[in-house]
Amino acid sequence: MHSFAPSAQSRAIALFLSSLSLTALAQNPDDSAPVLEAIEIRSATGSASLQTLPTSATVLDGEQVRDRQMQVNLSESLSGVPGLQIKNRQNYAQDLQLSVRGYGARSTFGVRGVRIYVDGIPATMPDGQGSLSHIDISSLERVEVLRGPYSALYGNSAGGVVSMFTETPEGKPFVEGGVSLGSDGQKRFAAKAGGQTAQGLSYLVSASRFMTDGYRDHSAANRNTANAKLSTAIGEDASLTITANAMKTDALDPQGLTWAQYLANPQRASYRADTGEAVAQKFNTRKSLEQTQVGATYERKLNGSHSVALTAYAGHRSMEQYQSIPQATQAPAGHAGGVIDMSREYAGLDARWTGTFSDAPVPVTVTAGLALDYVQEDRQGYENFVGNTVGVQGNLRRDEKNTITNTDPYVQASWQLAPTWTLDTGLRYSRVKFKVDDRYINGTNPDDSGSAKHNKFLPVVALSHALTANDTVYGSVGRGFETPTLAEMSYSTTSSGMNTGLQPSVSTQFELGYRQRLTGDIKGMWSAAVFHSSTNDEIVSAGSAGGRTVYKNAGKTRRVGAELQADIKLSRQWDVQAGYTYLDAQFRDGDNAGNMLPGLSKQSAFVGVNFRPTPEWRFGVSAQHASKVFVNDANKANAGSASAPSYTVAAASVGYTKHIGNWTLNTFARVDNLFDRQYVGSVIVGDSNSRFFESAPGRNWSTGVNARYNF
Repeated sequence: MHSFAPSAQSRAIALFLSSLSLTALAQNPDDSAPVLEAIEIRSATGSASLQTLPTSATVLDGEQVRDRQMQVNLSESLSGVPGLQIKNRQNYAQDLQLSVRGYGARSTFGVRGVRIYVDGIPATMPDGQGSLSHIDISSLERVEVLRGPYSALYGNSAGGVVSMFTETPEGKPFVEGGVSLGSDGQKRFAAKAGGQTAQGLSYLVSASRFMTDGYRDHSAANRNTANAKLSTAIGEDASLTITANAMKTDALDPQGLTWAQYLANPQRASYRADTGEAVAQKFNTRKSLEQTQVGATYERKLNGSHSVALTAYAGHRSMEQYQSIPQATQAPAGHAGGVIDMSREYAGLDARWTGTFSDAPVPVTVTAGLALDYVQEDRQGYENFVGNTVGVQGNLRRDEKNTITNTDPYVQASWQLAPTWTLDTGLRYSRVKFKVDDRYINGTNPDDSGSAKHNKFLPVVALSHALTANDTVYGSVGRGFETPTLAEMSYSTTSSGMNTGLQPSVSTQFELGYRQRLTGDIKGMWSAAVFHSSTNDEIVSAGSAGGRTVYKNAGKTRRVGAELQADIKLSRQWDVQAGYTYLDAQFRDGDNAGNMLPGLSKQSAFVGVNFRPTPEWRFGVSAQHASKVFVNDANKANAGSASAPSYTVAAASVGYTKHIGNWTLNTFARVDNLFDRQYVGSVIVGDSNSRFFESAPGRNWSTGVNARYNF
């Protein structure tokens, strides 16, 4: 078993603290003092700026997200956000691993426990399962990450909210195109155009194609994305925004490795330890995804105090996945096969009213609304063999129609108790319904039809106090709600049919925080927060048998921790970003009481320093540290290691921008894992074959050029 090395821990903390000390020691010439602008928060009702927001939050603008990056994965730019752990699995057949304050780390595919929005449209389904694969990074204007009790206001989530917004161009039209290349055969081609007409119609279209041979064997992938946005004013008091996007991905799945296999060759795909047979290649494990989506938001000011907004969306998502399940394992009549073929139609709307009552005895801003979401899924399962040929679609073994809906009325109010005191309150009633219609009943295979519904009141209270115009302290408490996903409810522990006994996990969260804005010679913002979360009925795996994975409620868990964040402009030439997270997430009862929740680092830190000697040139270095990660609830392994060891990696980058008439040329080059460390980038929690470990690449490079023409 690998333990966290004290020296590595000391180096990580010292690096973070030393970066903060620069803000006190640096000298800044008067003629180069940076300008600090107020940061608006769009995804939180009733709070106009980050400074007054009564919860932990991080805001990244689009330039930060794209600068000196290939713009393929959000893990490129969000790794420095405290409280958030986002990991590139080097496997495009699976989504990024994303968790906030320990919620969502158990997911073996997709994102759960964290709400995701793009332009106000949820990328999280009603059962809490979300996806990041369709997001077009090249057209993002900003990313907002909210953490803690405040996230309960968004419904079926527990840890936090990641909200993204697409650019709304103003002024003359532009077109741009770019090419990026990187290690392991990475190639990305992108094009974008936008502008604003004389009548005030803002438009943006963006498309990209990404291809890679993959760091590991059997991990090649390609992804195509397209995104479009139209925004226009309707009269003087209304506006309409229409968005549309499409995504198509084809990816091979290298699967995980055992500890011994990882040490022997971290680049191999999965294989049998006893015979050496290449499992992933033999079964040609792979996944294909397609998604199209459209949405619209209409906003109208009724008068100076009241406004309404309506968001509606609809989409289609399909998936085909080939797994490495042996033929003999699929013999029982109840087995669902080794091929998943799924198609989803989904839609929803969010209608809300906001009123500001400035003349009330206690001035208050109130928002009330109703969110409705609907998913209809057709899911089939097939054998992954025909005769002795594997990795091909065979006989039908599963056929069902699934429906998920949620109905969530909510109300929020921000009370101005005094000039420096603000009370934020909110209440959401979340009601989620599941229905399964089993259409494959054959021989001894039972009817797995069934239904279930879960509902919960989700209150939030937050009190903030402005010590000065630039110093805010706040405290908040809220109750979070996380239902089991449809996949987790599919099979019962005691009989056929849905696992209707599986209950949602319910969390009570507390947070205390402090935020300071620096407005002297050194400008920026830093914040600190401590939090405590108690969860009842944590959902965990109860084991796998006959191709059916069953889940259960584990009892109580506890998450306590602290976060530090700093975004400091030392001068026009120098800036520092730093983040540190301490997270102690434990089981509190049962057989695993006292154990660390798997999939999580107890400590993580990030420091990035950027230097801009001239308006054209940009240089940056960064370091990232993560402590060890356990791979299962028992924190033990029968063979090899029970955890992925801690690691510290560094990166360096350079960017150059040149304006030539109406043209703008932007180039970059970067090296990640600068010192060529071998480490585990992510783990597959509770893998039944002990293939827990997913290797991260050694030293790797990327470079690119983008040209833009402004008409």
